[in-house]
Amino acid sequence: MKRIIPLFLFALFAALALPAQAALKVFASVPEWAALAKEIGGERVDVYAATSGLQDPHRIDAKPSLIARARSADLVVATGAELEIGWLPLVLRESGNARVQPGQPGYFEATRYVVMREAPAVLDRAEGDVHAAGNPHIQTDPRNLLKVGEALTQRLAEIDPANATAYQSGWQSFAARLRTAIARWEKEAAPLAGVPVLVQHKAFPYLTAWLRMKELGSLETRPGVEPSSAQLAAVVARQASNPARMVLRPAYQYDTPSRWVAAQTHIVPVLLPFTVGGTPEAKDLFSLYDDTVRRLLQGLKE
Repeated sequence: MKRIIPLFLFALFAALALPAQAALKVFASVPEWAALAKEIGGERVDVYAATSGLQDPHRIDAKPSLIARARSADLVVATGAELEIGWLPLVLRESGNARVQPGQPGYFEATRYVVMREAPAVLDRAEGDVHAAGNPHIQTDPRNLLKVGEALTQRLAEIDPANATAYQSGWQSFAARLRTAIARWEKEAAPLAGVPVLVQHKAFPYLTAWLRMKELGSLETRPGVEPSSAQLAAVVARQASNPARMVLRPAYQYDTPSRWVAAQTHIVPVLLPFTVGGTPEAKDLFSLYDDTVRRLLQGLKE
């Protein structure tokens, strides 16, 4: 017995002295993919979100701090469909990190795994922020997370096979909880079906399709281009024949156009979080949709 105790203590100290396995470094272009990676990977991933919920993901500066983060990343998770075209390619190129360049296992695009909406028949950059592959704002429909999350789990396992079982376990737990939550959100949001809305920016086609709302038009006649007073006046004029109940805008956008139209037409302006961190209530993926549905229902009541 006297010999067993010292041997046990020696083994314990030796185990404690071993260096802990380093977490996989994930560079996410936007908050929703950072949150998804964390749900799947837990403590096995060290996740960095390059943008916040109050930043326009189209227009980000390729700062040295982003380049430094990309340089040490094992995996870059982007939306794709040209959402980050103005900054992420430069960040990746300047990082010099061969692992995370497009076409490599360390580069992942979420939009490759979902059915895209609003792909233009004719591509004309004069029409504003038009995306050839379709509208990139897929995260506003939580059902898309199920498709993206499954693919992301496989990619994590490919890059870090030692933790493949843990990633699969994390994914299965998250997916089960998400499916339950989706059923609840759809039941709560039933009164929104058929409700006509305007949007300030073409940010919500996946959301309105999911909740079966009727999107009548956008205040921006060209995506990403500030509407003129004449264009806003035309929107107001159309209300007489085709009225909307609400005007929706993502939290990162300024509110002047939507508030002006709402005041002129006596409809409700509704700010939606759009992504994790867009509102104080949208702290994670589940509260993101909780808050979205709550705000839409409140707008309908008003």
